[in-house]
Amino acid sequence: MQRSPKPVPEIAGITPYRVPRAGAPTDLVLDGNEGAVPPEDLLDALRAQVPGVLRDYPSTGGLAADLAARLGVAPEQVVVTAGADDALDRVCRAVLAPGREVILPVPGFEMIARYAALAGGEAVHVAWPEGAFPTDAVLGAVTERTALIVVTSPNNPTGAVATAEDLRRLSAGAPGAVLLVDLAYVEFADEDLTAAALALPNAVVTRTLSKAWGLAGLRVGYAAGPAEIVGWLRVAGAPYAVAGPSVALARARLRSGEAEMAAFVGRIREEREALESVCAEVGLRPVPSQANFLLLDAGDAVWLRDAMAGLGIAVRAFPGRADLEGRVRIALPGDGSRFERLAAALRVVRAPEALLFDLDGVLADVSGSFRVAIRETCAAFGVRVDFEAIAAIKREGDANDDWVVSQRLIARGGVQASLPEVTATFERLYQGADGEPGLRERERLLVSRSFLEGLAARVPLGIVTGRPRGDADRFLGGQGIADLFGVVVCKEDGPIKPDPFPVREALRRLGVTRAWMVGDTADDVRAARAGGVLPLGVVAPGEDRVATEPNLVAAGAARVLDALGDLEDLWP
Repeated sequence: MQRSPKPVPEIAGITPYRVPRAGAPTDLVLDGNEGAVPPEDLLDALRAQVPGVLRDYPSTGGLAADLAARLGVAPEQVVVTAGADDALDRVCRAVLAPGREVILPVPGFEMIARYAALAGGEAVHVAWPEGAFPTDAVLGAVTERTALIVVTSPNNPTGAVATAEDLRRLSAGAPGAVLLVDLAYVEFADEDLTAAALALPNAVVTRTLSKAWGLAGLRVGYAAGPAEIVGWLRVAGAPYAVAGPSVALARARLRSGEAEMAAFVGRIREEREALESVCAEVGLRPVPSQANFLLLDAGDAVWLRDAMAGLGIAVRAFPGRADLEGRVRIALPGDGSRFERLAAALRVVRAPEALLFDLDGVLADVSGSFRVAIRETCAAFGVRVDFEAIAAIKREGDANDDWVVSQRLIARGGVQASLPEVTATFERLYQGADGEPGLRERERLLVSRSFLEGLAARVPLGIVTGRPRGDADRFLGGQGIADLFGVVVCKEDGPIKPDPFPVREALRRLGVTRAWMVGDTADDVRAARAGGVLPLGVVAPGEDRVATEPNLVAAGAARVLDALGDLEDLWP
């Protein structure tokens, strides 16, 4: 009998690295801690070397010499790696094996634990939630099996730092172990520990060009330390680990980008302080950090991540990690306009000043009125459509006007009809004619007045609808809830959703700048998002959640509610 191949024990049970992200699309990426955007003219350094840099196997000797000169060490004490991750992996593979231990302060950079496990080493965790490095606890965990001690400073994800004295004590207290000093974020710290680490006989430093230098896409890092240990790392890695174009661009960046890098670091330090103030303003506690990010105590961390994604900003939550429960990490953008966008989004999410609603499908059940009117209008022109066809065209977007939607469906059925003709037919069915009641009589309120009163006691409420004003006023008055809404923006007021005009107009009339909005279509979500308002989706009565939820999330909804009552679980 043929047997299936099995992984070695070190592979079994380890899942691939994956950052759990929100579903809404984002364009401001602050969950990866990348650095500044390099200048476009950096590519000129690469063009001058093509095609050789593409054809030939790469040599990292020149870059290693450049880095050694910057560090004040011999070239044989530096090895260039595919990002600092590769350097960390090499250290683990060089010194760990079954029966050997690595001491890992936690929380820490999660990849080190993975590399250690893949090398067969056993991790010994020492708590380092924030504040001073736990040197005494680490030394207390040292045994004859200890082969590696990890110090990441500034620490990822907390931003806490160690000191030169911590390194000297660890080196002396565990002379038989390698002291791995991960300095990926050291440019942002108050103290550069590189020289202190390189003065120790058993320490190896890992650094990167991915953060302060803004070259994360090139995957260029390096390790430095005693020539003997660095020699082990050469053995533990691939011979051509870093691509030739990456080497060429890295050398050019180091030669010309020092002042630009320093200016970026200065902006990051200013933004750290500014973001701490914003966090205090909106009830988020940041952990003191010397990196290019802040770790925040957020309560429901996944909700904060999803809400920020609803405004187009990616931040990092850590679901499944008990040591980071309730915490969110936000990288500082290092750019004035992007920082203002970040600060504004945090205020919208944590301190909304108003709550906006679409009317149809959110407050009003129109499954028996507008949807039926669309179907019967199409039938009057000889075109048969069902409710799924109506739902599908609504999901396509730009479908906030039911008269226009009816005309589109009729045209897709092969019949040409003018919009005035379609509108007249639709209105006869909806409003009623010749003594016959209209479909509008079937509409009902989806929430209680008392629920809306509870919301109105917290913040002003508004409605943003594509209905004509007469229809909106009739429904709100008939249901006895008109007095609860400070503003009702209707079809006649200007461009309708997905244009952000009605959302911005509602904010203007209410005299606020920050709000949440609940809608049931992609048009609602897009209008809210474009208007700087947190978009929430809800599944309208009669709609298929399986089809509706992905459509709303793809449009940018932070969450999709089953019912408006679910707002209580999210409201700050």
